[in-house]
Amino acid sequence: MATASASLLPLLLLFARLSALTVALLVLIWALGFKTSSLPRSPPYSELLIYDVLHPLLMVIGFILISGEAILVHRWLPGSRNLKKSVHLCLQGVALACGIFGIWTKFHGQDGIVANFFSLHSWMGLICVFLFGAQWLMGFLSFWHRGERRTTRVQVLPWHIFLGLYTYGLAVVTAETGLLEKLTFLQTKRNVLKHSTESMIVNGLGIVLALLSGIVILAAVSPKHQNQHATKTVYSR
Repeated sequence: MATASASLLPLLLLFARLSALTVALLVLIWALGFKTSSLPRSPPYSELLIYDVLHPLLMVIGFILISGEAILVHRWLPGSRNLKKSVHLCLQGVALACGIFGIWTKFHGQDGIVANFFSLHSWMGLICVFLFGAQWLMGFLSFWHRGERRTTRVQVLPWHIFLGLYTYGLAVVTAETGLLEKLTFLQTKRNVLKHSTESMIVNGLGIVLALLSGIVILAAVSPKHQNQHATKTVYSR
């Protein structure tokens, strides 16, 4: 069973990359093609640009896609374990920076800070970025400080993996609630038709995001080809 699952890993990685590329294209088309065309060319344009365009780009491409790639690093990157951990840590750091900056753009809305943190989407976003930051800090300290016993590392690793996958899934769910919130606003306040091109793009983005999260998580928990005897020897030590 493990061998069969491992043989599917290259296919899962391919589907993950294709799904991530589709998500990136859809969010770029939506943010740059539809959002910028509806913004006024008056002086407040730059403020609206930060609020309406940068937020989905940073949170979807910068936060979700890069963190998903960081999760998959251990599955495709050749080299030593330390190299994989270094790349994983760096990619997660970039994703965290994008998430923090994406949250920061919400503070520049026209209605002020409080008005932009009232919905389920906004509160879930804050919790998600906080958990992600705590997870990254734990990984950073663990990577540079290696005084713990190996038994402690083995005990903590499953919780590290669980919290990482949980936070990634929570980020995708948060993005889905944001897409629903924004699409509802567009359809009620700006008279965007339910069967318009923009509505179809937003709905398609939500579907592909859900597909991507499933593929990334499945690839993360799928076993790799490895020498079982060597693995047992390492853990016995």
